[in-house]
Amino acid sequence: MRLEYAVVYEQTPNNYCAYAPDVPGCASTADTWERIQENIREALAFHLESLIEEGAPIPEPRMSVTEAMALHARATDGSDETSSQLPTTISLAQVDLPTPLATTAG
Repeated sequence: MRLEYAVVYEQTPNNYCAYAPDVPGCASTADTWERIQENIREALAFHLESLIEEGAPIPEPRMSVTEAMALHARATDGSDETSSQLPTTISLAQVDLPTPLATTAG
């Protein structure tokens, strides 16, 4: 089963961080752009697999890139000047769940 989530990536002075607004509690950090993209896909897969194993529902990937951008802009609006000026990229990340896990999710 393949899911595709909007992901917000920020470059801080020391590293990169990423989160998927549709999957509360799932975030990651890394030292490089390539690694953060890999880390957030792995974090999403692990988070979703844990939810399935617990019998909890999988969050539907509902948010578009545009909606994630608007949400992030609202979240950083009025925050300190440094965080609102961090380079931000928003794109889609695909997550493949193993078939045995995906079939138990419904």
